[in-house]
Amino acid sequence: MASEGGKIDPMHQFMIEPIVPLNLAGYDISFTNSSLFMILVMATIWVFMLGGMKRQMVPGRWQAAVEGVNGFINDMVSTSVGPEGKKYVPLVFSLFMFILVANFMGMMPFGIVPGGHAFTVTSHLTVTAVLAILSFGTVLVVGFWKHKLHFFSLFVPHGTPWWLMWLIPFIELFSFLIRPFSLALRLFVAMTAGHVLMKVLAGFVINGLNADAAWVAPVVSLPAFILMIGITMLELLVCAIQAYVFALLTSLYINDAVNLH
Repeated sequence: MASEGGKIDPMHQFMIEPIVPLNLAGYDISFTNSSLFMILVMATIWVFMLGGMKRQMVPGRWQAAVEGVNGFINDMVSTSVGPEGKKYVPLVFSLFMFILVANFMGMMPFGIVPGGHAFTVTSHLTVTAVLAILSFGTVLVVGFWKHKLHFFSLFVPHGTPWWLMWLIPFIELFSFLIRPFSLALRLFVAMTAGHVLMKVLAGFVINGLNADAAWVAPVVSLPAFILMIGITMLELLVCAIQAYVFALLTSLYINDAVNLH
């Protein structure tokens, strides 16, 4: 339960609950709230992209917004990777849009609907790990496809002293292998921590209003409500920043695979 005995459970919002229970040969393939919100995220992106496919000579606001986001990602990848970066724009754009929309979708006030609440798919490590593996896997495929075994020179930076050749490659290899973990954990922790904090503050507001003593509401609920508004605004900013950081780091990692160093 989200609340029991007057207490608010801040972790209830992350529970994956089946909407349509399904079992196939002993495997649970139920359609869950996580599945529903992933579909909503993809549908939102699809509707958004429809506005950019009109190709009007004088673009409207919708088309201008789509072209603006596409131009933003295109400039980021081109700056990070160089002329060869254009072929990787669709990947980075897709990652950016999915994370951005998923983050904002989790902030929507679906709780006003009886029995409903928002679900942030990027607050689950399994989802962020898949996105990180997609990014890291692309780097490996591009690196070995373009440079073959010369790709291993990435772990020996130019100008490394000969007397450090026994140490630097291991440090570089460890730094390289930690990338998917850092990508997945950064997004997961940022979204989870922010939502937990908002839920805790909401608990202060609700419990303060329901308290028997009249003085509790202005002393506890009002400050908590004001702070919750500020934290919500900050969390909206974090939603955008995390999508940008993920896309930027993916671009930089692709640059390492394409251009080495």
